[in-house]
Amino acid sequence: MQSRLLTPLVGLAVLAVYTVVSLAGFAVVRWLVANPPGLFPAGLAFVGGVVAAAYLGYRAGTVRLVASLQARELPRDRAPELYRRLDRLAGSMQAGRPPVLVADLGAPNALSVGGPRRGAVILDRSLLEFLTVDELEGILAHELAHLERYDTFLNTLAVTAMRTLAGVIFLLLLPVVLFLSGIDRAAGWFAGRPGARAGLVAGFRSVVLLLFGVVFSPFALAYLAYSRRQEYTADRRAAEATGRPEALARGLEKIQRAMNPRSGLFSMLYTHEEQTERHELLSTHPPMDRRIDRLLDRAETADPRTAERVGELR
Repeated sequence: MQSRLLTPLVGLAVLAVYTVVSLAGFAVVRWLVANPPGLFPAGLAFVGGVVAAAYLGYRAGTVRLVASLQARELPRDRAPELYRRLDRLAGSMQAGRPPVLVADLGAPNALSVGGPRRGAVILDRSLLEFLTVDELEGILAHELAHLERYDTFLNTLAVTAMRTLAGVIFLLLLPVVLFLSGIDRAAGWFAGRPGARAGLVAGFRSVVLLLFGVVFSPFALAYLAYSRRQEYTADRRAAEATGRPEALARGLEKIQRAMNPRSGLFSMLYTHEEQTERHELLSTHPPMDRRIDRLLDRAETADPRTAERVGELR
């Protein structure tokens, strides 16, 4: 009998506590709406916070990634010709002279981390086995182009901005979440099942996530389009720096044939040649075939004498 009387009282107490806290949250939100901060200081604070958070994440993320991959620097005496090519590229590109690291990436691939001053290029060990020096030079030049343009930091900045904006919206909705949580918990006590939930918070979360998807999808698609453009720009810069766009095209073609797109740490960076336009819109990288075709077109334009070699790659 006492238990039957106690559980509703506990439910009322839980609901009261959550209601008071949520009302306090509503009061804060209402005050902010009635007394909005100036557009300039608010924008300045948002931009400053995003840049600071992005920089810290960018620096810490680079260190964590290198450590997680257990990447080790490639000794110069193991690849002297590759290092001579790297020295030449460092003299013509504004990317400094980053160390070349090797690791087991789970797929034949390469990536750059950091920026021009404290960056690094990481190669999968397999690339050293089936790519020629000319092809490796093209791959290195492509990654140096990313370092040169601070692509990693810009990508981190864009993701941080979207996450921060989503966090601000969540904080504004927090009073609603608290109130629904109180109803959820109190309903369980009223029903005599303290651990039961009515599902209000889960339903509200689903609605919010749907709205977030609608609001942020244009920004996400714009970010992905910019990321794909970065790849084309890096290919073009690598072709300019090496003077051999067909070498980079050959390297990409070999990587495409060797890569298993269904496995590996960075397998999602590339798309199938049969992939639909809809899937391409959701990819950070353009189709490999399209990158190769652009490089081959550039090679033919730069030197018609390469037409025969280019034809073998098409």
